[in-house]
Amino acid sequence: MTAASDLSNFEKFLFIAAAAAVICALFIVVLRPVLMRYALARPNARSSHREPTPQGGGIAVVAAITIVLAAVAILVPGLLSDAPRLAIVFAAFLGLAVVGATDDVRPMEAIPRLLFQAAAVLVVMATMPAEIRIFSELPWWLERALMLIGILWFVNLVNFMDGLDWMVVAEVVPVSAALIAIGVMGGLPGDATTVALALLGAIIGFAPFNRPVARLFLGDVGSLPIGLLLAWLLVLVAGHGHIVAAILLPLYFIADTTITLLRRTVAGESIMQAHRSHFYQRATDGGFSVSQIVGRIFAVNVVLALLALSTLVTASRVVHLGALAAGCLLVAALLWRFARGKR
Repeated sequence: MTAASDLSNFEKFLFIAAAAAVICALFIVVLRPVLMRYALARPNARSSHREPTPQGGGIAVVAAITIVLAAVAILVPGLLSDAPRLAIVFAAFLGLAVVGATDDVRPMEAIPRLLFQAAAVLVVMATMPAEIRIFSELPWWLERALMLIGILWFVNLVNFMDGLDWMVVAEVVPVSAALIAIGVMGGLPGDATTVALALLGAIIGFAPFNRPVARLFLGDVGSLPIGLLLAWLLVLVAGHGHIVAAILLPLYFIADTTITLLRRTVAGESIMQAHRSHFYQRATDGGFSVSQIVGRIFAVNVVLALLALSTLVTASRVVHLGALAAGCLLVAALLWRFARGKR
């Protein structure tokens, strides 16, 4: 590849991310007065905010990603190798956004919500080539069943973690940036890399409105489809032989949510009720400011991203296991610090 073509690809990448950021910000400016009137999130037992704050910023994020990718498909068709398959993924993405928007306005019962989410996950899974395998030792049907459960969990995981200003930003920015780098290194298909670019740009466009103290929340309309996109991208990374990288990138979110769920289950507490048991929520109760919490999480996610990228430059199992061990220790140290409080 020549230097000129490299520059051309860089310019395309930059334009996609910048366009998504600008479109998202413009949508928020237009939508925020409407959301102020019709979509206020009022404080409850799970909340970290004290004043009613408009939610629904995810509408702008979803719209920006969709518009940019549609524009790429029309204006730069060579950049997407399988636009019809990607369109199916985005049908599920948009469907889940509708489910989230409905839940934001009028909370849905748990079972119908999970069924809608499962339907979206199944649609996305149907687009995955049969040769995409993560654990080839397992029967294909069992692996796909586990994949369904894992993606469904991840969709809700991102929603559970969206309880603090800039929390999703601190996760999605380093993770999507790492996914773009993985795509450039050949570990992710070109179409998926383009999606990661649009996701990164849209979240950057949303970030100024969500910085502490937030003037706008993402809402389920954003967290659910973002969780679906991230899960799809991570499964593709794992399916291309980079399982450790796929584990490391979302490790903080996975650890915080999964450990919290297990703790509540063991204690006999309902996992369906609003609560403040997540480690990041315990950190706020323990004296950490919102900026201190999301700053630490962002820093840990950057290190996790670097560890994940290190596994792509070598096939050494020692390096892979070392990176995974280092990531686990880093996340465990942060969780312990949050649980201990600011002393």
